[in-house]
Amino acid sequence: MESVLSALIVILGVALLVAVVRGVRVVQQYETGIVFRLGRIQSNVRGPGLHLIVPIVDRMQKVNMQIVAMGVPAQDGITRDNVSVRVDAVVYFRVIDPIKAVVNVQNYLFAVSQVAQTSLRSVIGQSELDHLLSDRDALNARLRAVIDEPTEGPWGIRIERVEIKDVALPEGMKRSMSRQAEAERERRARIITADGEFQASKRLAAAARQMSSDPAALQLRMLQTVVEVAAEKNSTLVMPLPVEMLRFFDRLAAAPAGATPSAVVDSTVDSAVDGSTPQEQEPEPVEEAIQELPSIESPDISLAGPRIEPPAWHRTADGEGA
Repeated sequence: MESVLSALIVILGVALLVAVVRGVRVVQQYETGIVFRLGRIQSNVRGPGLHLIVPIVDRMQKVNMQIVAMGVPAQDGITRDNVSVRVDAVVYFRVIDPIKAVVNVQNYLFAVSQVAQTSLRSVIGQSELDHLLSDRDALNARLRAVIDEPTEGPWGIRIERVEIKDVALPEGMKRSMSRQAEAERERRARIITADGEFQASKRLAAAARQMSSDPAALQLRMLQTVVEVAAEKNSTLVMPLPVEMLRFFDRLAAAPAGATPSAVVDSTVDSAVDGSTPQEQEPEPVEEAIQELPSIESPDISLAGPRIEPPAWHRTADGEGA
């Protein structure tokens, strides 16, 4: 009798130990426990820590409260401007109401994935290609609002962020965009080159006006150019006429009738010494300039070319041309 009683006590102790072990639940810091008692959900949600439930009567289901990163498979769609694209994205969401996430939807992970795919195709169809490629932030915000609307209220899931990862374009569209970008860069390069040439021409015109007021500046510029050209060993340098010689011919052509070449020479030398231009000097009578000249033999300067003899059949009896 005593042996039977001791065996019964041992059996009851083991059963009690098993019940206690089955009634102990540990909830992690990132989880929340929901208790179902005979199929009815309890309103009090169990937080992190050690909890005891009634075996066989109660059942605890744990819900992960961490942010979940879910990749959205690539979706094929046609944009508003009739361009075929393939877009994939990633969705970041978390559970804010564990009771709704467990009771109102069977598998909230699968449900969020399907809503993200359909919303992504809808947003692609409502957007243009340029907007899809350039304005990603606005498109991500719009996609987040579309996905969050059916999930936060009924399912207790909040969409934290949506990011479009890649936009795949057809090969023909890629080539067209490459040609467009190349043409745009060529246009900008031509505009910049033309602007630079315009500014350089303005600077050169200002420099020319400044040097034209001083003959010595023109001479120095010519000497500087000669030095720069002479630095090249494989070049042949041909010296042009001096600036004074060119100015002499200009004054000789503009001199009044009856002026001698010696007066023109002295006028050219004086203007080169004092740096004045012909317009700045007051004209003097040619007769007075000739009287003031010293007795120096005038240079033999002839502006006329060599004499051309007429052909023999055109000569007269005196030997002169007709």
